[in-house]
Amino acid sequence: MKKSPIWNLALAITLSLGVTACGSSSSNEENIEAEVIENKEQERIGGLALYTVRDAMSEDPKATLQKVAEAGYAYIEAAGYADGKFYGMEPTEFKSYLESLGLEPKSTHMGGVTLENADEQIAATKAAGFEYFVIPVPPMGMFTAGPEGMGMKGTKEELVTILTTLGEKCSEAGLKLLYHNHDFEFKPMEDGTILTDYILENTDPAHVNYQMDLFWVTKAEADPLAYFEKYPGRFKAWHVKDMNDEGNFAPVGTGNIDFARILAQKDQSGMEYFLVEQDNTFDLDPLEAIKISQEGLKKIGFQ
Repeated sequence: MKKSPIWNLALAITLSLGVTACGSSSSNEENIEAEVIENKEQERIGGLALYTVRDAMSEDPKATLQKVAEAGYAYIEAAGYADGKFYGMEPTEFKSYLESLGLEPKSTHMGGVTLENADEQIAATKAAGFEYFVIPVPPMGMFTAGPEGMGMKGTKEELVTILTTLGEKCSEAGLKLLYHNHDFEFKPMEDGTILTDYILENTDPAHVNYQMDLFWVTKAEADPLAYFEKYPGRFKAWHVKDMNDEGNFAPVGTGNIDFARILAQKDQSGMEYFLVEQDNTFDLDPLEAIKISQEGLKKIGFQ
């Protein structure tokens, strides 16, 4: 049976959690210093979720980060932490390298976090200069993925308890915890509960908030604006990715999601930053796709 792009993505998410993204020295590293000033002076719009360019980050993280800066992004979200390092770099080394390119370490997806390793991962996140500690899927073995899509095992009460504990730990360390959604959190559970509603109604906004993925909430046929109105101020970050006519991922500005309508309500949402992410770019090179999305951000009015 042919697997859908969404199923392939679900499998990729499952396999990627906790996997090391190995670093290597860039063959062009000696040229970076001469280009830093030009990179810093160009107009920068928004951030990039490095999951979009994960293969390139695995092969040559420093050269890839330079290309991200050249594409016009102001900050990044990591998705490659393992063995105490971000993409094979010690946290302080990673922070320094980003700063040399004029990139800000804004947030990091920490899919391998547990209650046992949380203190170590929070300390590493803090040392790398990040502000937001993001839970990308239900942690600690709760996330499920299969031909029918993504979901969760365990109870909503267990998930809220874990998020609350991690959120309080992050707050104590001076970080902010966000939970990142896919589509299943906006669909009724067996008891009729909408998981997103349950999370937001049973966590303290002082410690737990949301990173809304605008593609996945649209995929679930939910309305972002309805959630902004119902839970104002709780959606501190957005993942901005477009959807084509087949319902698959597309560069920002090339699909059919009405981002201008959503952007008009950014203040009500509580959005503090936004990131381009495209889980699968299909036949388009990811490094080319992020350039198209950067132009799309500008045309739509993101700033």
